[in-house]
Amino acid sequence: MHSIIFATNNKNKVEEIRSVLKDGFQIISLKEANINIEIPEPYDTLEENAREKSNTIYALTGKDCFSEDTGLEVTALNNEPGVRSARYAGDESDFKKNIEKLLKNLEGIDKREAQFRTVISLMLHGNEYQFEGICKGKITGEESGSNGFGYDAVFIPDGSTKTFAEMTMDEKNKFSHRKKATAKFVAFLNEHNGKN
Repeated sequence: MHSIIFATNNKNKVEEIRSVLKDGFQIISLKEANINIEIPEPYDTLEENAREKSNTIYALTGKDCFSEDTGLEVTALNNEPGVRSARYAGDESDFKKNIEKLLKNLEGIDKREAQFRTVISLMLHGNEYQFEGICKGKITGEESGSNGFGYDAVFIPDGSTKTFAEMTMDEKNKFSHRKKATAKFVAFLNEHNGKN
């Protein structure tokens, strides 16, 4: 079993990654690793923020670890909220307020194309590797569904009529940006472990 630290305090993200990484890997959250820090995300790109988080935990533990940064990019809003997705309406990371701000900024706009983009940064034996996953879709006019987290209640992926928040985890994984990035990450880890 390959143990790997996931550099996040977000329980939802840990659960989502575990639902994809079922066999051969033990995902250890920061809490389970007794690491009680909030890692800053000071950069303007998902790539740099993901790298900051994985490098911080690797420097602290010397163990294989990974992090991810995800942003919602709305075409009509010049790809906002993007890297500021979690703090779109303020530093307290209140997703109710974030969604309210997003829907307000899209009032009167018909073109509501958007995409979720995830970047995973893996530190393996001291080297960094990055993997990207994208899910294209559109923003609804109002919230619908109670599953998921973040902007899930206002995002419908292409090929579906449901928001992410109306889907089960298995349904969401058929479309999910995080699942796509994780699949690349798992394939890479398996190759590195000599399991093809």
